Amino acid sequence: MNPEIFVSLKAKEAIEALYGVQVDDKLVQTQATRKEFEGDITLVTFPLLKTSKKSPEETAKQIGEYICQNYKEIECYNVVKGFLNLKFSNAYWQGVIKEIYNANDYGQLPATGKTIMIEFSSPNTNKPLHLGHIRNNLLGWSVSRLLEANGHNVMRVNLVNDRGIHICKSMLAWLKMGNGETPESSGIKGDHLVGKYYVAFSNELKKQTKELIAQGVPEDEAERQTPILKEAQAMLVKWEQGDPEVVELWKKMNGWVYEGFDKTYNRLGISFHRTYYESQTYLLGKALVQEGLKNGIFETHEDGSVWCDLTPDGLDKKLLLRGDGTSVYMTQDLGTAHQRFDEYKLDEHIYVVGNEQNYHFQVLKLILKKLGFDWSDTIYHLSYGMVELPEGKMKSREGTVVDADDLVENMYMTAKETSMALGRLDDMGEQEREQLFEMIGLGALKYFIIKVDPKKTMLFDPKESIDFNGNTGPFIQYTHARIKSILRKAQERGFEEAVGTADMLPKEIEIVKMLNNFPSKVKEAGDAHSPAVIANYAYELAKEFSQYYHDVTILNEENATLRSNRLALIKVIAKVLVKAMDILGISLPERM
Repeated sequence: MNPEIFVSLKAKEAIEALYGVQVDDKLVQTQATRKEFEGDITLVTFPLLKTSKKSPEETAKQIGEYICQNYKEIECYNVVKGFLNLKFSNAYWQGVIKEIYNANDYGQLPATGKTIMIEFSSPNTNKPLHLGHIRNNLLGWSVSRLLEANGHNVMRVNLVNDRGIHICKSMLAWLKMGNGETPESSGIKGDHLVGKYYVAFSNELKKQTKELIAQGVPEDEAERQTPILKEAQAMLVKWEQGDPEVVELWKKMNGWVYEGFDKTYNRLGISFHRTYYESQTYLLGKALVQEGLKNGIFETHEDGSVWCDLTPDGLDKKLLLRGDGTSVYMTQDLGTAHQRFDEYKLDEHIYVVGNEQNYHFQVLKLILKKLGFDWSDTIYHLSYGMVELPEGKMKSREGTVVDADDLVENMYMTAKETSMALGRLDDMGEQEREQLFEMIGLGALKYFIIKVDPKKTMLFDPKESIDFNGNTGPFIQYTHARIKSILRKAQERGFEEAVGTADMLPKEIEIVKMLNNFPSKVKEAGDAHSPAVIANYAYELAKEFSQYYHDVTILNEENATLRSNRLALIKVIAKVLVKAMDILGISLPERM
């Protein structure tokens, strides 16, 4: 049982026995004892004075004496100005570690019955995944695992943006410049090949824009007047009209991209329960727009475009359909949200999208509310900061992004070089080494990104992320491998592990407190939608073990009871590290 809950329950029993009244839960206030005082949990007596009709000190003393006399779990107490500090007995902490030791799925909270959908990744089919997508994917995956650990039913979904002007840009560039190039003929991964033509379109657009400016066309008009952009816009209209040639080209190039995406997802350990495609959902949004027009919620402008006037709500006017009848992102988001809530009766819908889209989701919720959908209040935008590099921001159109596949491969190579330099893998087979390098590389990448609070913009430094010391994934992986090595050696020597009756050292009790706090950390992280809480908890636990291992004898301890206690304790540390890192999508090696 959580120590604060234990003290709250026993304090209520003490108050009833001492003063003959039942006390409201709100008046029984507990907190962790401050480090400068002796004790584990502190009871604040000031809210209880009307009940006790005594001074704060006398009230604290009476409750403290009653608890110490009646509950063996409490060893002693002290009073500091009406604050009752209670210290738990050695037997209590042994009971805690025994409970964790025997638990099958420690840290998994009880089922809530709630169904939560989380949408993440949401790539465009005109380019490969890049570093920004990696943060999105790793954040979405870890939050989904975190919500599962909180007892919710979770659906991971991906919405692929497979239509729109940006898709047509890649298609048109391939038609004009591709000479029939395919992933097979070029040896280029499908999503990379399509991305190559997105950059090619951008380069040609810049060239034509400069030519028009040189001919006297105003700068703010030049790009819109370029022949290549007009062709792309015409292609989008043809696609929406179902032109067979355009649709066939679209299917072919998107197929290349999906195959490429799948390879990247598989390597990152990412999977989805369902994938939606904008090409299949945007019409749902168009239907909602027409319904909104009919009910006077939206308005049509002279050019035929449809808008929602949000100025009375302190926002601006939002475009929902262009004059040529083509839809925008907001259109399909309206339709997709309606479809999902209709199908799954969701308790919450989380969108993992960068903070540059904060306004978009504010508008989405408001428009859905105006359409009469009260469930719009359960939409949550998990807004995260951008990932930047030491050189600055990335730009897809200019081809200056850090490619996800290249980054993962570089992390693997860095892990390999670092591990080989340490010289600890001589007895490993080639296949085991390769698996270890992959595990370390991905662990470094995932942890470095997840340990940062989602709302913060982060600077990604690959070299710093793979350090085997400090707040990194490899440090935690190495800690786990070291514990497993100790346990293997203990087994070889015939040593047993068991939670016994030997007195615990203060350092051991501190570790047990930290282990006991894991479920509350899972809840805290889940409530905040922040896996960074779990990442940093895992680091602190690993750091505590490292200090403990440095200060305390384990394998060479002559007292068999102490030794078996300590082996059980470090086994529990490894167990909790595995659970915590699994929430983050990070595997821990048995040795390294």
